[in-house]
Amino acid sequence: MTAPDDLLRRIEQEPSLATALAWPGDFDVERRDPLEDLALPTGIPLHPIAGCGAGGTYFLCGEAGAQERPVLYADSEGQATLIGADLTEAVTLVVVLPFWRDLTKGFAISELGSDLRADHPDFDAERDRLLHALGLAPVSEEEAAARLLAVAARTAPDYLPHVPDDEHLPYELLFPNDPA
Repeated sequence: MTAPDDLLRRIEQEPSLATALAWPGDFDVERRDPLEDLALPTGIPLHPIAGCGAGGTYFLCGEAGAQERPVLYADSEGQATLIGADLTEAVTLVVVLPFWRDLTKGFAISELGSDLRADHPDFDAERDRLLHALGLAPVSEEEAAARLLAVAARTAPDYLPHVPDDEHLPYELLFPNDPA
């Protein structure tokens, strides 16, 4: 079993970790039913591991124990992106940047972080406790965003999902612009 597979098992088995990831990160391991079945053009299997309140689903790509298992997020509006090279990177992103999806709308990290901290003044302490409990290395919000954009740039063509019975029309990229 790989470290990312162990991480998922820990999140599933420890309700306090699952609860802390569900809010404010909106990574809820109790919401695993995707709105529709998806497939990748390469045939790599998708395993739903969590969902968000807006109907999106997080998928681990590939078979358990595989060397490379990136995490794909597919929203309910037909857009998708890789959010982590593996589960460790994806969960770190969700913990450090729970507002990561708002980056697609052009909001600045500083603005989003200020809004989050205004509503949740204990966010920094809670984030640090969760990272420690999960055994994840802390990273800055800027570093998490840079990692997100780097892995998102790898989404197409191999990780851009489609609905198998929909003439293979692919989802659109959640981060359509070149991050460079």
